[in-house]
Amino acid sequence: MENLFAIIIGAIFVNNFILTRFLGLCPFFGVSKKTKPAIGMGLAVTFVMTLASIVTWIMYNWVLLPLGIEYLQIIVFILIIATLVQFVELFLKKANPVLYKTLGIYLPLITTNCAILGVAFLNVQEEYSFVAALVFGISAGVGFLLALLLMSGIRERLELSKVPKAFQGLPISFIVAALMSLAFLAFSGMIR
Repeated sequence: MENLFAIIIGAIFVNNFILTRFLGLCPFFGVSKKTKPAIGMGLAVTFVMTLASIVTWIMYNWVLLPLGIEYLQIIVFILIIATLVQFVELFLKKANPVLYKTLGIYLPLITTNCAILGVAFLNVQEEYSFVAALVFGISAGVGFLLALLLMSGIRERLELSKVPKAFQGLPISFIVAALMSLAFLAFSGMIR
């Protein structure tokens, strides 16, 4: 049985999808300007990652493997993720129209967010059990949310700072992301 604590710490800090695996950078830079949309996007991604982990694990282990058609995993995983995102989009449109409007184009982009597909593939690659896949999905989403929250907090403070004109906006965001990435990479030395 896998060490669930190691999976949690690994997915949140050591192998953070944004800051060490560099997956999901589009919503990371697009939605991290303000904290409220960052929280909404982080929770939506966490929800979709968790559901995608569950459904893709079941589909892979109970359908694709027994039928010997695991080579179809890319197509099947993308269809599952697209369906889940449509449900999340419809739910948010009804439950929280303000957040739905704030997230804008980034909500449907969860469908093409490589971090979501990455969770599904890593569950297969690591041969996680159902519980481990579920824990990994939740933890990867929490790591995604953590990175978004940290970046949004820094970007809100940067708006009040005197940043040289050449670095204002996205350039300083890339520099901050690089420094955050270096900080998170320091966690990988602790595991060995």
